Amino acid sequence: MTNAIAVKGLSRRYGSMLAADGISFEVAAGEIFGLLGPNGAGKTTTLECILGLTNPDAGRVEICGIDAHCAPLQAREKIGAVLQATGLQDKITPREALDLFATFYAAPLKSDALLQRFGLVEKANAVYETLSGGQQQRLALALAFVGDPKILLLDEPTAGLDPQIRRDVRGHIRAMRDDGRAILMSTHDMDEAGQLCDRIAVIAGGKIIASGAPRDLIAGSCAATLEDVILELTAKP
Repeated sequence: MTNAIAVKGLSRRYGSMLAADGISFEVAAGEIFGLLGPNGAGKTTTLECILGLTNPDAGRVEICGIDAHCAPLQAREKIGAVLQATGLQDKITPREALDLFATFYAAPLKSDALLQRFGLVEKANAVYETLSGGQQQRLALALAFVGDPKILLLDEPTAGLDPQIRRDVRGHIRAMRDDGRAILMSTHDMDEAGQLCDRIAVIAGGKIIASGAPRDLIAGSCAATLEDVILELTAKP
């Protein structure tokens, strides 16, 4: 497997708060890599720096070998993203949204194929405000997929969804990985990280405090909560 994402010494400060403090990791093609941590740990800041939505104060981001700072447009062409807010208009339909996003790319995937893949055919012409939470999240995934990206960045992709819809969304994420794409996702859900990710990095206070296979970091822990896992990891010599 080749590295699709390489983050090296990433730091970002907001006033007196150091939101990201020397974060480094790599994500390979065909891998789901999770950033596991509580709210405010630095997960979203890290994703925003990779996407170019926030400029890091220090460090380097490479996307498929491209320096994201020196060639931001080339780097962004490789990435699809699902953030916590889509920003879609209430009256837009899934087909209209997909057709609009398709204009941003030289060789986009067909809207009909994406509607089929993400189970939105019956809702293709329904306005956004009438979609269920699960349908809105599947549309967000479809929109991230329009440019046929090599990399998907997902910020808490199943937050707020009911268990059945959560399983459905996880299935779509696994299918993306099985296509050979690199998936970088943030989550504060230990169960989700354990079930979905090939590797995880536990992040707290803007720092990665441990990384490895979920079974090694979570399954072997006696802690019942994410906060307890972090306390256990930070207490290790």
